[in-house]
Amino acid sequence: MKIKTIKVNIDSTYKYIQLWNGIFNLTDKELTILSSFIDVNDITEEVNLCSVKNKKAVSQMIGLKDYNTLNNYIKRFKDKGVILKNDNTYKINPFLYPDADKVEISIERK
Repeated sequence: MKIKTIKVNIDSTYKYIQLWNGIFNLTDKELTILSSFIDVNDITEEVNLCSVKNKKAVSQMIGLKDYNTLNNYIKRFKDKGVILKNDNTYKINPFLYPDADKVEISIERK
């Protein structure tokens, strides 16, 4: 069996999420917003990814006047499995959190 290796250098959260986008089917705007949530949450260290504090910071970062507009995106993220809700707390899907130094994907053909 031949093993093929592809090396992908990722230098931003946006690019990391974009790598997984074939699974989640996010729009460019959704990619931008989600990567902003992750970057902001790394700074604020909020337990809830979609806290008011994070929504205000993300809306300022991407130029939205009303942070409540992000609620529409949060619902879409939840529907697409990008964020997970548990006890009124939102967390990023573990596949999308860029905390690993290296990710290996194995595809087996049967």
